Amino acid sequence: MGLFSKSLVAASSKPLILGILQEGTSYGYRIIQRVKEISNGQIEWSDGMLYPVLHRLEKEVLIESKWMQSEEGRHRKYYSITEAGKEALHVEKAHWTNMNNVMQNLWDLNPSTSNN
Repeated sequence: MGLFSKSLVAASSKPLILGILQEGTSYGYRIIQRVKEISNGQIEWSDGMLYPVLHRLEKEVLIESKWMQSEEGRHRKYYSITEAGKEALHVEKAHWTNMNNVMQNLWDLNPSTSNN
């Protein structure tokens, strides 16, 4: 998992997936690769982590899927964000931004006493 705890990675999975799908329709393996790219290799998801989250988001109607043929001729399940998903992503962005601001305020108020 790199620098991130499993619980933090799990908590961030919803906004990560919604954010990636806001960039455009994608499929499972490509989503896993995109997470790795945007985290500079610090977050590496497995199929076992991704697909339960995709299924949950689909059940919540935040994303939708359909089987389509890839350019190579393979059938793949492609996922796209819904209008409800875009609204949920907006809320997630606000929550994560606020949490980041709280933590930054804490750390700025209590700078490390170390001289390193």
